[in-house]
Amino acid sequence: MNTKSSIGLAGLGVIGAGTAVAYLFRKTIFEKALDLPPAHYKVSVQSNVRLAMPDGVHLASDLYLPQSKRPLPTVLLRTPYGRAGAMGLPMVFISQRFAERGYNVVCQDVRGRFGSEGEFEPFVHEQQDGGATVRWIVGQPWADGQVGMWGPSYLGYVQWAAAAADGAVRALAPLVTQSNMVDLADNGAALDTILRWVFITDVMTEGKTITLGRLRKILQPAVQDQYLADGFMHLPISTADEVVLKKKVPFFRTWVEHFGKENDPYFAQVDLKPTVTQVDAPVHFMGGWYDIFLPGLLDDFMRLQNSGKRPYLTIGPWHHFSFGKQLQTIGDTLAWFDAHLKDNKDGLRPNPVQVFVMGADEWRSFDHWPPPARTEKFYLLRDETGDGRLTRQSPPPANPPDHYRYDPADPTPNAGGPLLSQAAGAVDNRALESRPDVLTFTTQPLFRDLEVIGPVRLRMYVQSSTPHTDFFGRLCDVQPDGRSLNICDGLLRVEPGCGERQPDGSLCLEIDLSATAHRFLVGHRIRLQVSSGAHPRISRNLGTGEPVLTSTRMVSADQTIFHDAAHPSALELPVSLD
Repeated sequence: MNTKSSIGLAGLGVIGAGTAVAYLFRKTIFEKALDLPPAHYKVSVQSNVRLAMPDGVHLASDLYLPQSKRPLPTVLLRTPYGRAGAMGLPMVFISQRFAERGYNVVCQDVRGRFGSEGEFEPFVHEQQDGGATVRWIVGQPWADGQVGMWGPSYLGYVQWAAAAADGAVRALAPLVTQSNMVDLADNGAALDTILRWVFITDVMTEGKTITLGRLRKILQPAVQDQYLADGFMHLPISTADEVVLKKKVPFFRTWVEHFGKENDPYFAQVDLKPTVTQVDAPVHFMGGWYDIFLPGLLDDFMRLQNSGKRPYLTIGPWHHFSFGKQLQTIGDTLAWFDAHLKDNKDGLRPNPVQVFVMGADEWRSFDHWPPPARTEKFYLLRDETGDGRLTRQSPPPANPPDHYRYDPADPTPNAGGPLLSQAAGAVDNRALESRPDVLTFTTQPLFRDLEVIGPVRLRMYVQSSTPHTDFFGRLCDVQPDGRSLNICDGLLRVEPGCGERQPDGSLCLEIDLSATAHRFLVGHRIRLQVSSGAHPRISRNLGTGEPVLTSTRMVSADQTIFHDAAHPSALELPVSLD
């Protein structure tokens, strides 16, 4: 026999044997990889169970039932991304893990998606359908009347909806999500997230067969960008769906119709923030420092914390599509469900808040969020060589301001950060920082570590040639090799009445740069970027004050950033007390 053929057959044999062994010991492998407790139950599966909603629409559900002689608590998973088939493989895997550990699992396609009837109108029917599903679960002979819910993003939002509709929901584990998804859209500002989500959800159901091409469009941001690029630059935004998908998307057009209307009843019905403090179920929030929903998740957590409840909070160095990291939250979720659905609190950690400190690469635990910190100001100035500096010393009486022009026809691009794609996270910002419409202010190399944990803010004195404009700030960690890695950022959309008007006509703005936990190491430098855009992550400000979604006219903005004794612009960092 040919030697190469022998080696090839032997290799295939080894791979086959290895695959067989992995399959036989898959439960043990999963337990170790995800830090799960041992599986104690065999599981039977009932597929495509049709649950009738109050209006007669039937939703498709799969039931994963541990073989038990007594009723058990139930985990409800509701998803628009597929409960079964090729798209539903993650849900099948997760459902099995919960069921093997003594939880009934109901995994359901939301209305209008995959196997469920009706029209998919995001967020609108989730309270009604979630409540009806919970009530059906409670009436089943295998259920003990207690329901827990887990899931990321849309699967997190539906948890708030079901909990608001029915008190039988006794434990929540919302992951990379928030209680009001419309907050993120902010009148169409979250352009990348909106268009990318519209594209992904459409591609998922465009055919019955999952091809490699479809998977690439669903999972690979570079491929998505090829389809989205024209839509990102298209004006008006209100018809961008036709540019991207060559058709009108009904729910996108509905959003366009209602965006920008104050106290609009359509969006009020899906805003679940008012219900957060009314939910009695214990909640374990799980988020990521580079997640698109981090500000909303922290707001929901603090609403509960400030109301006297004791929610848990876990934040890792993750972005929205850190799938592997999200799977690792199942162990914490099981401990949470065991504590609140089975009255076994042995697995609960003592401190409710646990965050990953980037730079230090370690987890830290606290009793509250944000933890105690001192605010340390780093003032902006331009030194005698013309370099932008961050310094702890107050700026001198005279320090010439900086100027740049923001042109919406050539918008300042975004680099990394919180995105709805695998391109999210920390990236090298040097190319971005070389643009003439981006200013940078940088410290000298640090003589000692500086640990920042909590919300980051920028107080900045500005002037603009147009009353309608944006200002964007970004905190970066400059490595010894020169790479400038983004940590957190934020944008303020300025309009008449925004900011504090100064005697000389300038504005003092407070810009929230989100929150972080990061240790700047010895020899590294702290950098602040200042610009007026992060396109297409945030839709460009056209400078006219006309409606964001329907306007097409563009006006450039000439921007001035002041940094002198009368205008002490400063980056404000929450420095850890430990």
